Amino acid sequence: MSFSDDPQFMREVMTDHIHYPRNKRIEGEGYVSVHMASSSCIDDVHVQLKLKDDVIEDLCWHGTGCSISCASCSIMTELLKGKTRSEALKLADTFDCLMRMEPCDEDSLEEADCFANVPREPARINCAKIGWKGLRKALGQEVNE
Repeated sequence: MSFSDDPQFMREVMTDHIHYPRNKRIEGEGYVSVHMASSSCIDDVHVQLKLKDDVIEDLCWHGTGCSISCASCSIMTELLKGKTRSEALKLADTFDCLMRMEPCDEDSLEEADCFANVPREPARINCAKIGWKGLRKALGQEVNE
């Protein structure tokens, strides 16, 4: 069963990450840091990544943003810690499919599946994706702003 099958549970997951954000902190040496800002919302976040042997050893974020961007950054950091670079990029691709409302393996997104209804409000898609775009940049992928 997908998280998106239960709208109440989706709201609870998002609310929990909004009020108790995970991995929201500033790191320094040994981290790749990427700044992402939105031209259409208050989102202004830094995504910080530490790789070891092609595995995400640590992933954190800090900054300000709307509730969707902050919850998405929080969930993303939890989901991707311990994943290889290729696993993380595959999950980022899956999240992009979710944002386009295309069929995808929603179960692989775990709690990030709670954003399945965000595309119904197109102005909020960039909010949900800002941290994921920062991840791609931190991993050396080109990102369309």
